Amino acid sequence: MVHISKKGQLMPESPIRKLVPYAEEAKKRGIRVYHLNIGQPDIETPEVALNAIKNYDHKVVEYSHSAGMLSLREKLVEYYRTVNIDLNPGEIIVGTGASEAILFSFQSIMDPGDEVIIPEPFYANYNGFAVNSGIRVKPIISSIETGFALPPIEDFEKNITDKTKAILVCNPNNPTGYLYTKEEMESLRDIVKRHDLFLIADEVYREFTYDGKKQYSAMYLKGIEENVILIDSVSKRYSACGVRLGWMASKNRELIATALKFAQARLSPPTFGQVAAEAAVDTPDEYFVKVKKEYLARRNAVVEGINRIEGAFCPKPAGAFYVVARLPIDDSDKFCRWLLEDFDFEGQTVMLAPASGFYSTPGKGKDEVRISYVLKVDDLKASIRVLNEALKVYPGRK
Repeated sequence: MVHISKKGQLMPESPIRKLVPYAEEAKKRGIRVYHLNIGQPDIETPEVALNAIKNYDHKVVEYSHSAGMLSLREKLVEYYRTVNIDLNPGEIIVGTGASEAILFSFQSIMDPGDEVIIPEPFYANYNGFAVNSGIRVKPIISSIETGFALPPIEDFEKNITDKTKAILVCNPNNPTGYLYTKEEMESLRDIVKRHDLFLIADEVYREFTYDGKKQYSAMYLKGIEENVILIDSVSKRYSACGVRLGWMASKNRELIATALKFAQARLSPPTFGQVAAEAAVDTPDEYFVKVKKEYLARRNAVVEGINRIEGAFCPKPAGAFYVVARLPIDDSDKFCRWLLEDFDFEGQTVMLAPASGFYSTPGKGKDEVRISYVLKVDDLKASIRVLNEALKVYPGRK
């Protein structure tokens, strides 16, 4: 009898996407579903990127270099100069989304059974990437009471073993929106240097910071230049998730040469994604001014709305476009499914992502949900009102 692989059995479901069938059924019943579950912005993709695809005039859509088109990598170097990061095209490998870049990174620096330390809650797909690579995630729990600040460095120290090869942070953070400070990043630098680890920095939300705060890149850290792996993407920066275009960058030549072999094994990243990404780098600054102003208003609407709900709590994050909120519920998976299967208020309901899927520690996140504030302010206010009504009648309310 044929069998499914152990790796396949271990691969976790996406907490972001697993409830899609229930949302589809709700829509068939005529219910309006507010999608707060997924980081798919409704912000328009820059016109310069769309026009580049429309005006593509090559007669053949060819493979590109496995590391990505040289012209794209040169353009990315220009972009990084604007944020005071010095790279050259040979230090960048383009992937099919940041997802593939993370997979290349994991597979290049870790063997099956090795470990990566990640503060949790963390982007759910890190778990999937780890299973795919045969490695183990060692979670370090951060607390909603501190707004999900970096856990004490002692917690990292006591979890380092001879199998530990890397620390991974997402800054600004998905799912919490937390923006790590310069001091927190420097504390990570010290432990990385002390134990000679890699520091994988997922910085795809770099542009989205609020309240006058700025992102402090891992590429700014002195003394660990060879240890840093930068992960980046066009998906969120330019609201172009569907082009599936991201990259990894590092000063470590041996790492880049190794990752390139994985890139060669899958031939090349998508041509049209690269065309769009290269053009997107020329997006005018006023685009981001407008987008950040919009996201700030959305964040405030969500945070203020959640905190007005009896028994709920939501810290105010300084980055990205997500919050993790604590609700008076018994089980976030059950609650999020109930919202779609059994509840509506005036023909409306809300789709959320259960936060349990953003932890790898069993039992964590059971009373938390991730909310993506990617809808217009009026829709967000309406969705919070629906959520409040739902909590009044949810059978598992605590």
